[in-house]
Amino acid sequence: MNLSYWELDTYFRNVDFTIIGSGIVGLSTAYHLKLKYPEAKILVLEKGILPEGASTKNAGFACFGTLSEILWYLESNPVEEIYRLVERRWKGLQKLRKLLGDQKIDFHSWGGYEVFRNQDREMMEKSLDQIDEINQWIFPIFDAKSFKKSNQNFGFQNTIGMIETSFEGQIHTGKMMKALLALVQSKGIGVLNNMKVSNLSDLENFVELELNNKFKLKSKKVMLCTNAFTQQLYDLDVVPARAQVLVTKPIEDLKLKGCFHMDEGFYFFRNIGNRILFGGGRNLDIHGETTTEFGTTDLIQNQLETYLKEIILPGESFEIEHRWSGIMGMGAHRNPIVKQLSENVYCGVRLTGTGIAIGSLVGEELADMVNY
Repeated sequence: MNLSYWELDTYFRNVDFTIIGSGIVGLSTAYHLKLKYPEAKILVLEKGILPEGASTKNAGFACFGTLSEILWYLESNPVEEIYRLVERRWKGLQKLRKLLGDQKIDFHSWGGYEVFRNQDREMMEKSLDQIDEINQWIFPIFDAKSFKKSNQNFGFQNTIGMIETSFEGQIHTGKMMKALLALVQSKGIGVLNNMKVSNLSDLENFVELELNNKFKLKSKKVMLCTNAFTQQLYDLDVVPARAQVLVTKPIEDLKLKGCFHMDEGFYFFRNIGNRILFGGGRNLDIHGETTTEFGTTDLIQNQLETYLKEIILPGESFEIEHRWSGIMGMGAHRNPIVKQLSENVYCGVRLTGTGIAIGSLVGEELADMVNY
């Protein structure tokens, strides 16, 4: 880069903390570091024009997990780990709302519903059999019963029932990220886009970051907030998982309102005003969707449209207005990785598809971990 003295001095000299990734975790980390170290010079580097990955590409679900999803987690994870996961998701949501305000993030507490298709009878019966046990188990988190069998009817067909929770909401993720960015910049934190970091070298007293244009800068501490793209810089248990999404054109007299999940969370839909956002289907092609490449496939998009026709909007006409994808960070375990990787490098990654819920809390945990 051909930089002036002013550019070098303002952004790249005497940097105390560099955060890689300007998603919800990266910006939250920067914000909490500034609270902890008010005089520190903090720089956030983002490889995309907008936060690349999932922060502005997700569905905007303020959720902590469906009942069948929690039961599925418990089959292969320690009980205390899943309890902590649910607790962190709920606490993270409250922190996000408190930090930015419900109006700025367009938060609506319309509840969440798990929809059971005709072929999900065994799953539904298992969930209902254990609903009281799970409610009692996580009661201390919410100070209330979380799940109940739903009597709501949204006109769905080819379904056999629903389980609902009043603790789920929805947000506008674009507005949320815009508000978080404005908050961070108001604290004097620099955020630079189109700045891809290609290599890190921890040299004891500082970290040298090499950008894709061979420009190098020094930072005393570095925080990796790269989620699905972490493997490009550091070898950790983070596996990319693409999620495909579509949004309909406005639908007259749309009665659907809230957040909905199917098939242990592999499918999800909600209203955006009088439109429907519908996403998921990764389980149709787990291998193909384990990628950092953005894009959509006919296999998954056709299934989403089929479920719209057969389950969500039976007998109604609709048109698809937009399609896109986001990249989540998954792994063998469900809880995020928040830890120190070397003398001067830390990470907050592996959000497992719930960055809205847990991202702000992970950023705060990461900032609290740093000693400077």
